[in-house]
Amino acid sequence: MQQKEMIYPIMVHTSSSLRTVNFYLIETGHSLILVDAGWNNDDSKRALQQTLEENDFSLSDLTDIVLTHNHPDHIGLVNQITDKHPIPVFAHKDAIPRMKREREFLEMRLEFFKKLYEEMGCGEAGEKQVRYLRDAIEKNSGQSIQAEITPIGNTHRNFQVIEVPGHAPDQIALWSEKRRELLSGDLLIDHISSNALVEPDYNGERLPTLLQHKHSLEKVLNLSVDRVFSGHGMVIENPTTLIKKRIVGMERKAQKFKNLMKEEGLTTASDIAKVYYKKSYFTQFSLVMSEVIGHLDYMERNEQITKEKKHAVWHYSIA
Repeated sequence: MQQKEMIYPIMVHTSSSLRTVNFYLIETGHSLILVDAGWNNDDSKRALQQTLEENDFSLSDLTDIVLTHNHPDHIGLVNQITDKHPIPVFAHKDAIPRMKREREFLEMRLEFFKKLYEEMGCGEAGEKQVRYLRDAIEKNSGQSIQAEITPIGNTHRNFQVIEVPGHAPDQIALWSEKRRELLSGDLLIDHISSNALVEPDYNGERLPTLLQHKHSLEKVLNLSVDRVFSGHGMVIENPTTLIKKRIVGMERKAQKFKNLMKEEGLTTASDIAKVYYKKSYFTQFSLVMSEVIGHLDYMERNEQITKEKKHAVWHYSIA
């Protein structure tokens, strides 16, 4: 007898530009997998309970949890679930120090951003963000996942596990070749482009996140996916056109930043961010700087621009 395989979306509406926070139940064989776990709030908890009940499941039917990446809107309910129903939790090995909120790693990450924002000429805005990150180490210490996290392998149940870094260095996707379906985390979102967020590696070196994000999208393009179950927004049918659009969008934005450098004489990442993003530079500082730094790194790798350090700040110029 052929094993039944069903994916049950859990979509929690939000007032933000993300529109929804999505996580998923997967029924496969004798397993019921929870992929991601929403926010740690009542809305996510109610949505999970409702989806379980509507499909004749209970919390005790869950067999394991797979987390696509470390962000708080994807891991929120893990502690509540595993406290009541201890089950295995799986994630990429690089997610573990982040999900466990390991002090040594977080201190290293803090120093990484302190140096990064200084070198990018961010001044007071950078110092403010560093203070926020320092406070968050203490404030969010209770949000660490308490259950043991097992590094996920190349396959899980009936799915291939595909590394898709860029939005997060530890991001994975689950690929069903038989059904041609992908649970993608935040790699691809229907209505907005996913941010490639600047992060350090284990050695405190800056990851080429935008380049990673592009390569991850290209990897999925080669799979001939029919349906993508995204971390936010609607399920994406026939995603090939959207993936190509997102890749072209990276090139277009890089060109816009390059034009600003040429026309306005801008040389630092901070100045480019202020001029291009205006008020958002102050209201969404970390996202804006990730976007600009990621594109500058991307253009530098492609030998479109060069950089020179003056008075401890990187200054960029068109090659």
